[in-house]
Formats: sequence, structure tokens, C-alpha cells
Amino acid sequence: MRVAHFCDSHAGRSDGVAISVATTVTLLRDAGHEVQVYQPAPLLRGRAEPCGVRSVPVPLRNVRIGVPRFHGMRRVPDVVHVHTQGPVGVGGLRYARAHDIPVVMTWHTDLLAYSAHFMEIQLGAAHAAQRLQVGWTARDYLKLARPGTERRAQLLRVGQEFLDRTAIIIAPSAKTAASFAEFERVPPVWTIPTSVALPDCPLGRDDLRRSLRLPVDAPVVLAVGRATKEKDPALLLAAFARLLRQLPDARLVMLGVRQRRQAVLRLARQAGVGHALRLIRPVPHARMAAYYRMADVLAFASTTDTQGLVMVEAEAQGLPVVLADAALAGTHRLSTAPDADSFAAAIGRVLTDPSLHREVAEAGRAAAEAYSTQHYLDHLLRVYQAAQGVARASVGASRAARTAG
Repeated sequence: MRVAHFCDSHAGRSDGVAISVATTVTLLRDAGHEVQVYQPAPLLRGRAEPCGVRSVPVPLRNVRIGVPRFHGMRRVPDVVHVHTQGPVGVGGLRYARAHDIPVVMTWHTDLLAYSAHFMEIQLGAAHAAQRLQVGWTARDYLKLARPGTERRAQLLRVGQEFLDRTAIIIAPSAKTAASFAEFERVPPVWTIPTSVALPDCPLGRDDLRRSLRLPVDAPVVLAVGRATKEKDPALLLAAFARLLRQLPDARLVMLGVRQRRQAVLRLARQAGVGHALRLIRPVPHARMAAYYRMADVLAFASTTDTQGLVMVEAEAQGLPVVLADAALAGTHRLSTAPDADSFAAAIGRVLTDPSLHREVAEAGRAAAEAYSTQHYLDHLLRVYQAAQGVARASVGASRAARTAG
């Protein structure tokens, strides 16, 4: 099968979308399928992917912007798989429509939640409306600049345009699948969590702790990912401040913090936890297993995520997860209300109750093992085949309508 993937998150970026795309592409290629990947890439030659999208970096952000061109398309794909709603994703939709190719879209990001934190969500929506020729007036575009119900309504209108051009939607969680209730028309939704296999890392728990200047026997809380506002680092730090009253020797490691480092340090000082905090920039994915093994619990404060791949990674390594989003808890994670007292109390219980620690860790590992990368690949291929069936049925209905006319 030939599949073309379209993603605005560039390769190597330390976010769930880029990691999910890299995992999916690797699994498909290893299984013998022909895969083309359209992602932002540097302007220079020697890009890793032949279809890499020439792009420019956005100042002060770990983001690249580019618009795909298709002069070098080797063969028309059987399926277009769109992962994002930015210029590259919009390019994938336009290419698919021009060549009557079925579209599968993975809804990785809660755009409505992110719009409160990132201006580029509104800019991307305006670009999509223009490129998809939805017929907006100047007033329609201006509504995107107004926080509140008008902006939300316009973002829903753009989202509807994506859904109307898609044969099948992949939701990475039941939470995401439920969010489509806000739209008027929704194509078939398949709930398929991304499965990520971390390579083993020989770095030992004690060695890594020493390199991070952490006491070998200290209770260590790990948080993985960006520290931008939508991830709620303020909740994490406030909860950790309360935890320190119970466990004065505890340490917090925030891994993957590239942006807003000074803001996080200010919050930590205000909360009185600066001495117990370690801020670490993103590390190669091949080293992540060692960080999960080094910690005693993963604290996940975000309530805007659609899946939270880091939780899946942690559970596969036997690290218990405590999260502040009950919608992502399932039956195997310990979740709390998104307030500092509740979050701190749950983390403290896991750290001080060995039987609870073992119970949560074992449930998480079992859930991760039940959804292997092969299981994910099998479901993904079924989605592609179903999308082709939807496209054939649509073509047949159109022909029948023309004949009847």
C-alpha cells in the first residue's frame, strides 16, 4: 500500500505528534509499505525525507512553517493520512481532493483548548479557510481575533471543513472521540491509541540520578514535555510544593523544557520549590527509558492533551502515572481533580504506599503490553482499507446519481 503522511510538526521535534508520526512511518515501512512523508524541513539540501517541505523557523518557537509542493511526488498514493491542521495538513487535503484519494485524519490536538494559548491556531484557521475556499467574508476572518464564543464558532466551522473532506477520523483516545459531539457532521471515528516502543537505554538508575545531582534514595517525581501554559506547569509546581510538606526530600524533574524556562523557574521560586527542581532540556528519544526508570512516579498535569504519549511510555517502563485529567485515566491510571491539593495528595499516596505504587505500575504495564506496536499497525491498516472502501462507495453513489439524472 502507498500512503502519504502530512504533518506540520517537523521531524525530531519533541512533541507527541512528531513522535507518533515517526512511529507510524517506521512501522509501515518495516512492514513493506511505500510511505511518503511531508513535514517541514530545512531549506538546505540533504533532507532526510525526499518529500520534506522546505520551511523557515518561527523565532522563539520550536516550530517550522512551510507549504508542500508536489512536483516531486513519485507515485499517487492509495491513502492520504493527515496529522495536523496547519499549512502542510491543508496541502494534504487539497492534494487528496484533486486526485480523488481517500483521507484518513488523526486528530492529535485539541485546537479549541490550544487556541487560548497559541495565536498560530487562529492564523492557521484563517489560512485553512482561505486555501480550502470556504467562502468566508472579511468579517468571518475578524471573528478569529475575538476570544470567546465567536472565535470558538469559527474554529468549529474550520474543523467541520476538515471533517467533511475526511473518510475516517482516528481518535487517539476515548476523550478525543467524545469531543466530536460539537460538530454537525462527523465521518466514522476509530479510537486507536498510538503505541510507542522505546529503545532500551543502558544508563542505570543510580548513575542517571547522580548525573542529575539527585540523591539516590530520594522520592523523584518526573514530568515530561513542554512547560508552556497549556500543559499547566503552575498546577504541577503548586502540587509539588504541597508534596514537599509531606516529603521534604522529594525532588521534581521536569524533562523536555525548552521554552519558558525562566518563567518556570520564577514559578518554582514563588512556590518555594526551586531547590528541589531540576529543569532538563529535551533528550534523544533513545534515552527516555532511562529517565522513566530513574523516577518513582510520573505526574501529568495537563488537561488539554488528546492522548499523552509520555504516559504510555512511562507505563511500558513500569512507572506509575498520576494525572489531573480524569478523561484520560481509563481503568488503569490514578486520576485526580485538577487542583493542587488533590494532585499532591494522589502523588503522595503513590510514593508512600508500596502496595498502591505496585498496583498502579502493574496495571499501567499490562495496559501498555496489551496494545503493542503490531496491534496498532494492524488497526491502522484496517483503517486505510476501510477508507478506500468509503471512497469506492462514494464514487459509486456519484455515478449512480449522474446516471439517474
